[in-house]
Amino acid sequence: MSNQTFILILSGIIGVFSGLAAVILKQGVHVIQNFLTEGFYKEYANFLYIIYPLIGISAAFILGKFIFKDTGGHGVPDILFTISKKQSIIKRVKTYSRVFTSAITVGFGGSVGLEAPMLVTGSAIGSNVGSLVHLNAKKRTLLIGCGAAAAISSIFGAPIGGVIFAIEVIMMEISTASFIPLLIASVTGSLTSMILIGKDSVFNFKLTENFEASHMPYYLLLGIVCGLVSLYFSQAVRKTESLMESLDSQLLRILYGGAILGIMVFFLPPIYGEGYDTLNTLIDGNSSQLLEKSPFFSVIENPYLIIIFLAFIILVKPIAAAVTLGAGGSGGIFAPSLYVGGILGFLFAYSSNLFNFTIPLPLAHFTLVAMCGVMAGAQHAPLSAIFLIAEITGGYELFVPLMFVSAISYVTKTAYQKDSIYMIQLKEKGRHLPESKDQELLELITITNVIERDLLPIHPDSKLKDLISLVKISKRNIFPVVDQHKALRGIVTLDDIRDIMFDREKQDVVLVKELMHSPPEILLATENMQKAMEKFELSGAWNLPVIEDGKYLGFVSKSRIFNAYRKRLIKQKQD
Repeated sequence: MSNQTFILILSGIIGVFSGLAAVILKQGVHVIQNFLTEGFYKEYANFLYIIYPLIGISAAFILGKFIFKDTGGHGVPDILFTISKKQSIIKRVKTYSRVFTSAITVGFGGSVGLEAPMLVTGSAIGSNVGSLVHLNAKKRTLLIGCGAAAAISSIFGAPIGGVIFAIEVIMMEISTASFIPLLIASVTGSLTSMILIGKDSVFNFKLTENFEASHMPYYLLLGIVCGLVSLYFSQAVRKTESLMESLDSQLLRILYGGAILGIMVFFLPPIYGEGYDTLNTLIDGNSSQLLEKSPFFSVIENPYLIIIFLAFIILVKPIAAAVTLGAGGSGGIFAPSLYVGGILGFLFAYSSNLFNFTIPLPLAHFTLVAMCGVMAGAQHAPLSAIFLIAEITGGYELFVPLMFVSAISYVTKTAYQKDSIYMIQLKEKGRHLPESKDQELLELITITNVIERDLLPIHPDSKLKDLISLVKISKRNIFPVVDQHKALRGIVTLDDIRDIMFDREKQDVVLVKELMHSPPEILLATENMQKAMEKFELSGAWNLPVIEDGKYLGFVSKSRIFNAYRKRLIKQKQD
């Protein structure tokens, strides 16, 4: 069997297992939610909403911390860091832990999504299958992408969207050979979900209205608004999580987070769980049903109240998602970004129609297109957003506005904030990912691996004649001046002594410390290679000394770095 055929078979297996995990997770959440919330809303204000999130977050944290040894949090940033820094090796426990912890978190009202836990699960399945059959890091990364594609595909019933998301967000590079396994994994994941629970996806509807070119000016305005809202979404999540992390005790995080989330859900029931049912209700044109779920506004039939209600949901949902994760729950912000976008699009069209600002705008169209816009801005994944929503709608009727709004939203967001929410989360934890292939290769090289130790050191109190003795046996033209404590005092080059090295009088009189000078720059053993190359560039030097804890270790040369870089490049191409 050829290597390529073997990878294709593995991608199909990963797709099946990822699809199965997605089915278990979705069905588990639905069972929990139906058990806890069936018969609510209209009869009375159910105060159990206040304690459900606290119970769910506590149970998920205890299960993850003490049983699985894998606590919740964000999924996509961890996957990106694993691929970049940990040779694409994901712990085996992640193949199942997030299925249980996120089902409990979301089922009990945690205001996060299931996509990120499924991405972690699918990616972990891919990584561990790759490790089981002894594949290298590059092929494990491909299988991680297969698991991610299958996860998105099985949740949304969108195989193309799953492939695009894996390429755009998870994988740093793609080729035709690696594109085919992603397709197979995505299709098998979608088929597995379809066979087990039917063709219904998270959004159950078909578009009945046609796209009108006359709506494009309003889509332009919607794109700008989506970009600004995605900026708010990112900032709200980031600041709320920072606030939660400022609490020293995990118990306090759970108590405060559960209580705050419970109060939010009590006053604004649509933010309970993922919230996709709310979007289906809006797209179907049943916006008045939203107020039926509120204990305070269910008897009030006022369209202006709907506008205020939805505006509060847009403001609160990112905070609720961040509180859920910061308190110890398991989930992701993929679904909340889609949710906020859907509410925003509906609010945009509903308000316009209510006040007769423009020609009538189709509510379903603007709801779906805004979902694409906010996802494109928050996650910096415009292509994924376009194909995901296009597949959800069952066709490409909205392809033009989807492309237009996602582009406008992305440009608007990046004008104020260049990093995606995933990159922001990584950087705030001190985890910086390479921004280019060149930087990725450089980060695989460490300073300690390219140190040259064949430069002969000399004491600063030594005489010129002692230095000349070293010149006779040395193959290098640089001599580090090192004292008895192994501290670097300076350097002497052959050019520094060329004019006096044959003067016998000076050989007995001149000391090395009179000849030495400071190196143009100093490298620290703990610095990465990107920083080292910047120092080489700024100093114009070809060789620089390396210091660790104040002690001299050796020199690093550009030629040694280039040689190591070339070997890494050749090895990656061979893999």
